[in-house]
Amino acid sequence: MTLAEATRVGAGTAPADPVLSVEGLTVSVATETGLRPLVRGISFALRRGETLAIAGESGSGKSITSLAVMGLLPANVRATAGAVRLAGTDLLRLPETRMRAIRGDRIAMIFQEPMTSLNPVMTVGAQLVEAIQAHEPLPRREAQGRALEALKAVRLSEPERRLRQFPHELSGGMRQRVMIAMAIALRPDVLIADEPTTALDVTVQREVLDLLRDLRSEMGTAIVLITHDMGVVAEMADRVIVMKDGAVVEEGPVAQIFGAPAKDYTKALLAAVPRMGQRALTDPAAQRPPVCTLRDLTVRFDIAHGLLGRTTHRVHAVEGVSLQIQAGETFALVGESGCGKSTIAKTIAGLVPFEGEIDLAGHRLRGQSDVTRAVRRDAQIVFQDPAAALDPRMRVGDLVAEPLVIHGIGTKEERRATVERLFERVGLTRAQIDRYPHEFSGGQRQRICIARALALRPKLIVADESVSALDVSVQARVLQLLKELKEDTGVAFLFISHDMAVVDSIADRVAVMFLGQIMEMGTRAQVFGDPRHPYTRRLIEAVPIPDPGHVRPSRPRMAAETPSPVRRVGDPPERLRLVDVGGGHLVAEQPGRSDPF
Repeated sequence: MTLAEATRVGAGTAPADPVLSVEGLTVSVATETGLRPLVRGISFALRRGETLAIAGESGSGKSITSLAVMGLLPANVRATAGAVRLAGTDLLRLPETRMRAIRGDRIAMIFQEPMTSLNPVMTVGAQLVEAIQAHEPLPRREAQGRALEALKAVRLSEPERRLRQFPHELSGGMRQRVMIAMAIALRPDVLIADEPTTALDVTVQREVLDLLRDLRSEMGTAIVLITHDMGVVAEMADRVIVMKDGAVVEEGPVAQIFGAPAKDYTKALLAAVPRMGQRALTDPAAQRPPVCTLRDLTVRFDIAHGLLGRTTHRVHAVEGVSLQIQAGETFALVGESGCGKSTIAKTIAGLVPFEGEIDLAGHRLRGQSDVTRAVRRDAQIVFQDPAAALDPRMRVGDLVAEPLVIHGIGTKEERRATVERLFERVGLTRAQIDRYPHEFSGGQRQRICIARALALRPKLIVADESVSALDVSVQARVLQLLKELKEDTGVAFLFISHDMAVVDSIADRVAVMFLGQIMEMGTRAQVFGDPRHPYTRRLIEAVPIPDPGHVRPSRPRMAAETPSPVRRVGDPPERLRLVDVGGGHLVAEQPGRSDPF
């Protein structure tokens, strides 16, 4: 029987006996003072065709639990109590040789970042064949056929060609599909998905979730879904376990957890989830003077090929974008990875060459050479990963004061006083100024980055995916901080994100981008309340709804790949014209040819 045929075998009625049961699992780490528990007494049972979601914030013990089940704990971490039974066999008592035979065969795992899970120097086909032959003594040709069937089962376009490609040639969503194909190629009883959609765009996330749902119903695979996204939990789970600080806070059917949570922590977690439409659709504020204006902004990167290094192709990252950001407003740029959002952020910060014009706080810029120190003072940027943006060898007070030092502002005592005020402004204390970045949580580090961006009193702050890596409750606090700063200081924000629900909760005006061009632009009420472009509607429809009772309307799956921004020299993309459909609501004219929406 082929894999495609196997996936059509119905799950049937779930048997009484669980396929996987975890009983009083305690996992501890060895420290200088002895064993310290990371997970304490967790228990659950999983039946065939069932999805169990383990939800909680970073550090709650979700991933450690999954690694213990897989037998993949780090060397200094071990299970100190309890049992993990797969169809009656205690996996914690098995030697590594036997566990290796079970891992991937009867119980498989999909990790959060597919690029780090795939070998960059092996083709996709070679890696799939290797995984299959490691567990089944099949001839190479038969293993290749099984690999092809696995790629077809996860609905990857052009599966024959994908077998010959390397991981870097695939998009993030495609790589995640390859990981799922690798996991299901051996038809495991249990599939553990550890944050499988966290790093993916909302539309790719939708495709992966639909795929997992199909695999569960067609193969009867039991799924353990580990996530901090409560919208994903609501859509996928039959039962939910909520974890905090290594222990179970609450568990029950998904409808009960969302409809009548018993514990305060669960209530707070659900309350912090951004929801589309939660904020009232209000009329736009009065017109204010512009802080930043882009006119026909174009950014292209040449690609050289051949022995002579001639430029044969170009990346059309941004293609003729014009927009205006007003004083004291939050202007959001949304779209999928590769649409040009972050390139615009880097262009405003003077980090990449460009064509066109940028008016920034009274400075007219016609090229990267015009971005002077004075210009940079008026536009500051907050990056996605605060840990990478802060020098681990410097005290955080010195990091916040560094822009003042660079621009020669104030004496040492005056800079110290400014840093103290900024720390208080972003909700930190003066006592924390002399600490190092590693002594702070992710949310606190992002507050430090915001304090540093405020040090020069800029007219514009570019927040590039500044909350996407944060837990939902921390994200809510940082978003509230940005709102307060806008109201108190009058600073304008360019808020860049692929999360439509987050944008809906904070933006005044919105521009939707695709392949370097704007598809739709207007006030938040116009874009979210009356989306006109099919791409905007597709993004909004893909947002997970944190309501188990929500019935998502069916729509055709995307059969084609997203077009590439890389084009041959002399073959630029067609420039789309924006049409005003009323009240400054601009929508791109749709080309006559077929599009990927």
